[in-house]
Amino acid sequence: MWSLPAFPGIGLGSLVMSDGPVGVRGVRWTADDPSVALPSPTALAASWDPGLARRAGRLLAQEARRKGVHVLLAPTVNLHRSPLGGRHFEAYSEDPYLTGEIGTGYVLGVQDGGVGTTVKHFVANDAETDRFTVDNIVAPRPLRELYLAPFEAIVKNAHPWGIMAAYNQVNGSTMSEHRYLQNEVLRGEWGFDGANVSDWLAARSTAPSLLGGLDIAMPGPRTVYGEALVEAVRAGEVPERTVDEAVRRVLLLAARVGILDGAPAAVPAAGLPAPIDGDALAREIARRSFVLVRNENGTLPLAPGATVALIGAAARQARILGGGAATVFPGHVVSPLDGLAAALPPGALTYALGADPSDELAGADEGFALTAVCRDASGRILGTSSVPGGRLQWAGTDLPDGVTHETLHTIELTGTFTPRESGEHTFGTQGLGGFALTVAGERLFEGAEGFHEASDPFEAFFGTPVERARAELTEGKQIDISLLYTVERIPDAPIDAVAVSLLHLGPRHDPDELIAEAAEAARTAATAVVVVATTERVESEGFDRTSLRLPGRQDDLVRAVAAANPNTVVVVNTGSPVELPWREEVAAVLLGWFPGQEGGAALADVLLGAAEPGGRLPTTWPAVLADAPVSEVTPTDDELHYTEGVFIGYRAWERSGAVPAYPFGHGLGYTTWEYETLTATPEEATVRLRNTGARTGRETVQIYLSAVNDPVERPARWLAGFAQAEADPGESVEVRVPLRRRAFEIWDESAGEGGTAGGWTLVPGAYEVQAGRSVADRPLTRTVEAG
Repeated sequence: MWSLPAFPGIGLGSLVMSDGPVGVRGVRWTADDPSVALPSPTALAASWDPGLARRAGRLLAQEARRKGVHVLLAPTVNLHRSPLGGRHFEAYSEDPYLTGEIGTGYVLGVQDGGVGTTVKHFVANDAETDRFTVDNIVAPRPLRELYLAPFEAIVKNAHPWGIMAAYNQVNGSTMSEHRYLQNEVLRGEWGFDGANVSDWLAARSTAPSLLGGLDIAMPGPRTVYGEALVEAVRAGEVPERTVDEAVRRVLLLAARVGILDGAPAAVPAAGLPAPIDGDALAREIARRSFVLVRNENGTLPLAPGATVALIGAAARQARILGGGAATVFPGHVVSPLDGLAAALPPGALTYALGADPSDELAGADEGFALTAVCRDASGRILGTSSVPGGRLQWAGTDLPDGVTHETLHTIELTGTFTPRESGEHTFGTQGLGGFALTVAGERLFEGAEGFHEASDPFEAFFGTPVERARAELTEGKQIDISLLYTVERIPDAPIDAVAVSLLHLGPRHDPDELIAEAAEAARTAATAVVVVATTERVESEGFDRTSLRLPGRQDDLVRAVAAANPNTVVVVNTGSPVELPWREEVAAVLLGWFPGQEGGAALADVLLGAAEPGGRLPTTWPAVLADAPVSEVTPTDDELHYTEGVFIGYRAWERSGAVPAYPFGHGLGYTTWEYETLTATPEEATVRLRNTGARTGRETVQIYLSAVNDPVERPARWLAGFAQAEADPGESVEVRVPLRRRAFEIWDESAGEGGTAGGWTLVPGAYEVQAGRSVADRPLTRTVEAG
């Protein structure tokens, strides 16, 4: 599932891959070997700091080496084309240049540590709906200027050792078979010399995949290569030299990561980076990523000694990462409640639930202590495993010691549950097969769940959550619990896998009563801090969103708390944009993304003023979904047409004239800045700015280009560079921002050889070089002549 077999005869070790991008899971989906969980990629991009991304990459390489992993399946550099994209938390930005810069830092960092990367998903995998079958129709210019641009920048500046081919088609060809994009563009034009690996189950053919430039078809052992490729060569469908070329690229990857005898590793042991403290870096990235988008009357940082009413389900049980294949299990999680309780003096903090964002079943996590006991058909115990969050997802050889797919017959999730509150608790299952649920010694359900079709094969395999039983339980009274699962065998399944979950939902409460209790708690505190969040059923791999609304009654909760306490701070715990209809009714809004395992500690640092919120928006936040100029993610007749051309993100917002809630690049700190001077040439912009506030701070200086009397259709402006400045109160500082020739160019379909291939063309003329704090706040402008 995650590795290539060893070939001892030539000294080739087994090449091991693992999902990222926020951590390194390893080959087993288990909490027995915990992983450092960093903030989401949207959070990392919000730092606008490629150097910080490089440090994150070095930490992940350290984690990979600890777990015996040679290649990290990351980073994701697809774009935020539509705010509805369900997996946007795993990508960086709506802007190709910012994405390329952060991605370059990440890849450099991972490969500094001698571990490979697979930059993904090549290309135009910008939504999840029908991702296995959709044909994304993208014209050459937006394909080059937007969607290919981050990959090109990373290939040029970081020289990645791998690229991952996406599930989708682009302009009629599935990406794992796309000769033009993989062979002519990626390898030919850009000079990529690494290995191309398919996304898992993306390769659907033998000869077309190899001829299309795909070196590794994952997962094994049953792939479109192997014996099928042997037969294709013998039948004359694939030249043997083409196989040889693919083999050489795989061997080069093995050599680079140090598992090919006689070939020196790209990074010798003596050249590895110094050890990195994972907890400290996770905390630093989180606080550098938080984006303060509103701060009326200096509400933040909180005044010393202030009493705080902390409110929200996500404040107690933090959502630290998005759902899907990139999930990892950290050794610990610091929730907002944990972080503030540790930082505030005794008696200064109170907590109220307020409103739960979901009334759906979730993994059996808090209060559960479970073990998976695996048995064969005779009842003999084969092995055991931990059950993180009540979920088991085993694929390939990802099984407990002593267990094989051939011998595994039943799995019993058994242990105890200590309820957090009294009342009626709901239990459910997810998976395909037979179930027998026993709670407190009573068999409450026995039955089976069969296979059903779904648009996404992974969704079909994992099944959907199903309620099975309810039981009255008492707070603090431990009970025994067991879910006996009989494994379902799916004929002709492409992989051997087992997926089963025990699900739980606590007692349902009257939401009006919960909201009233929260408002009363807020009324008696100096400041109310409300944490609102999405759930795994909202933001996850495998599906797109249908709305940008916060789930449940969270909007009502915020309004009630704000009415009770004018000093209300809202922390938004989401991976990507949501609607904030109350944003003008509260004192402060802090966007916290999915903040990783140290998120609560970082939040306390920022709320209490030990650190400044360092983030700037990497993507535009709409006020309402209807305002978003580009939102369509659902194909029609298996095709999704990118009719907006080069106008996505802020480019589209400025063209439409609609005003978002918060523009691209926006973010406040705890000090103020005056932009004093700007000098510019076509090669460089130099900005002098002064810290006019009362404390040391960091500013992200953004440079935009705007063509004067533009002879071609282009956005009103586009990001051309950025840099960060740090200064003490009253201090002036100067930053220099290089301007690339590419920033002045467009992809011209008539510029290529013979007038057909296309090429990059610099559009001569006058350009405004604009410097400022966001795409909507550009106080300094100079004009330069290019070309």
